[in-house]
Amino acid sequence: MTSLSPADAERLKVAFQRCREMEGTLNEQLQAYAAAGREIFPAYGDAVDRLVIRVNENGGGENAPRPGEPMPPFVLPDESGRLIALPSLLERGPVAVMFFRGHWCPYCRLNVRAVIKAYDRIKALGADVVAIMPETQEYAAEFKSEAGAPFPVLTDLDNGYALSLNLAIWLGAEIERLLSYLDMPSFHGNDGWVLPIPAAFVIGCDGIVKTRFVDPDFRRRMAIEDLLGALKDAR
Repeated sequence: MTSLSPADAERLKVAFQRCREMEGTLNEQLQAYAAAGREIFPAYGDAVDRLVIRVNENGGGENAPRPGEPMPPFVLPDESGRLIALPSLLERGPVAVMFFRGHWCPYCRLNVRAVIKAYDRIKALGADVVAIMPETQEYAAEFKSEAGAPFPVLTDLDNGYALSLNLAIWLGAEIERLLSYLDMPSFHGNDGWVLPIPAAFVIGCDGIVKTRFVDPDFRRRMAIEDLLGALKDAR
């Protein structure tokens, strides 16, 4: 199989809806969707396994900012084109800076939904969240609207900021072929097939990284309770 059939695409959609509504933690939902995806589209699951091995062997994400190091500042446009700067966000409290692959990614959609469900608890800590993705503002706005995200969704066009953090990876020809049913060049405004490693950085008001979660396997994400605990400690 070189791409996803319409029938299997529908099966994946149903599996996503089932996992989204299931009781359990974020990572339990992610694991359930990964298992369903491997059953429905095994070629992609196997290709992702090989991608993760390649990225790990090449140290992808290892040199991203670590706890105790300063988080490089950014100025990026949100889904409406307004420029958002990290220093201005930190004036109001600690911030979770979260990298997502795109509006099309079911794992990112499960992740952002779990963060949104915890958002009242995050705000009660005097903290906030900002999402960063490599898609144009049109698709960043779609991601924010579909999720109902109450925090900014920023466009990191051409993965410039992610590259500076050692988070950007080339998916490779095999993944590109298997995901050819997606119009990725339109999503990104380029045909590079480069995505960020999904990551979460909790930044204190002093601009220092307090906690980070960086995993080349996009099927795993920072646990919500860990995120809340890190934001509480960062106050």
